[in-house]
Amino acid sequence: MSVSLFNSKNAAIVASKLLSVGAIQLRPDQPFTWASGWKSPIYCDNRLSLSFPEVRTYIKQLLAGCIQDSFPSAEVISGVATAGIPQGSLVADVLGLPFTYVRSKAKGHGMENMIEGKIEAGQKVVVVEDLVSTGGSSLKAVESLRAAGAEALGMVAIFTYGFQVSEENFSKANLQLVALSDYDHLIDEALRQGVVAEAHKEALAAWRQDPAHWGK
Repeated sequence: MSVSLFNSKNAAIVASKLLSVGAIQLRPDQPFTWASGWKSPIYCDNRLSLSFPEVRTYIKQLLAGCIQDSFPSAEVISGVATAGIPQGSLVADVLGLPFTYVRSKAKGHGMENMIEGKIEAGQKVVVVEDLVSTGGSSLKAVESLRAAGAEALGMVAIFTYGFQVSEENFSKANLQLVALSDYDHLIDEALRQGVVAEAHKEALAAWRQDPAHWGK
């Protein structure tokens, strides 16, 4: 199993739309600090796309088309908490399929659920994520679905950074990830639009190769 793009042409369009609404910001000269402590020239918050109907609809339709093309036997759509919940719900509505979501940790009261919504053993599930970095948290959701007896067909995401560790993690989990856009298409689009200067290209490429040590 591997990480792949749904469509190269659409990948550039998705990157352009995310840049246009500020869902992705690039600051190679003033790096962001991630929760992990990594210094990064990029910050991605695809939840902002939900506030722009035209962008939201484009992404929703593209994700739905991706699932129909890559995982046509899907019976249930499941979002990864929290950012994958609205995206997954929108896609499930387009496809006319049941929707569930997976918590980051079990609810501390009541039924103490990890999975919200009805899921039955043997059902074929496609997981929806807004953003994949290392794949760690996304694949924990897949583990929960498999533990519940569901068959995880694959995952679709709006954006992936394309880290090598992500490729390795999805391969180990025996799961296919299909993304609408990725870091390479984003940087190409940002350079084309003048969002970043050509002089930053080398630094931006270096970050993707070794994000844990970049900027230190």
